[in-house]
Amino acid sequence: MLIRDLMSAPVMTVSPETPISSVLRLLDAARITSVPVVGRHGTLLGIVSEADIMEDEALIDDRVPVTVVRVPAPTPPRRVAEVMTHLVVTVQPDDDLEAAIDLMRSTMMKSLPVVEYDRVVGMISRSDVIHLLAGRDRRIQAEVTDLLQSEAPHWRVEVQDGIVTVTGPVDPRERHLAEVLCGTVRGVVGVQINRLSTL
Repeated sequence: MLIRDLMSAPVMTVSPETPISSVLRLLDAARITSVPVVGRHGTLLGIVSEADIMEDEALIDDRVPVTVVRVPAPTPPRRVAEVMTHLVVTVQPDDDLEAAIDLMRSTMMKSLPVVEYDRVVGMISRSDVIHLLAGRDRRIQAEVTDLLQSEAPHWRVEVQDGIVTVTGPVDPRERHLAEVLCGTVRGVVGVQINRLSTL
């Protein structure tokens, strides 16, 4: 599977001048862990994440006495440029999904910007991968059932953890056909053929 098949797009972005308070509201409302920081033409400049904001002591240190907070002039709001990460690991839309998974494992990043021609076109996250895996068995079962329907509508199909169990084929030709058809479905890791019980 390619990253473009699973990535979230269009992607929400911020600029280096975006107030950090706006990013906090965006991360909270969209339930995301990071957001790309882009220039005027959509070029990726960096990323700002939950971790970047939580490491900013000025944002979360509430130990300053109230009397000290009073200042004669208004304090300008903190900006993304002050906390963002400049070195960003990215992937491309036509990279294999495994490449993104490997990067998220090795870098401990929860999400990665998807970049094409220096422009951010999407985001791929751990939650996208988990969502895909959670629905994998249902998708495989539906696809295998559709394939086998024309050959033998009475065969039963069950899938668990990518392993397909087909109950019904009796003779060697039918068993071989079921194995071949199941093997054409993306995500199948094994095939087990059972005969229908005569009891």
